[in-house]
Amino acid sequence: MKFTEEHEWLRVDGDLVVVGITEHAAEQLGDVVFVELPELETQVAKGDEVCVIESVKAASDILAPLDGEIVAVNEALSDNPALVNEDPTGAAWFFKMKIDDLSALDAYMSEDEYKAFIG
Repeated sequence: MKFTEEHEWLRVDGDLVVVGITEHAAEQLGDVVFVELPELETQVAKGDEVCVIESVKAASDILAPLDGEIVAVNEALSDNPALVNEDPTGAAWFFKMKIDDLSALDAYMSEDEYKAFIG
């Protein structure tokens, strides 16, 4: 897995990149009550707002970590946004992207680097 400074995690799944938020981010948000997922087949550029998460504390945006196309969304989050708090790095992934260049992931932090970043 790779990690962004915006507290997103990125996991390669075949030729796709799966995107979610870290446990640290989920804890900071508090109880998640709503997740707005992106539209399928949306072309996004790095830094574009892709999702909105609302918790009892705040609303936060999930940004596209890479240029690419949204090819899958986790509909389970629409029905059960609390999954974000229960399993942030597993069942609570937000979307999957098809990107042109997987080497773009090299710019992001490893798990150890992320732990130092939030430490």
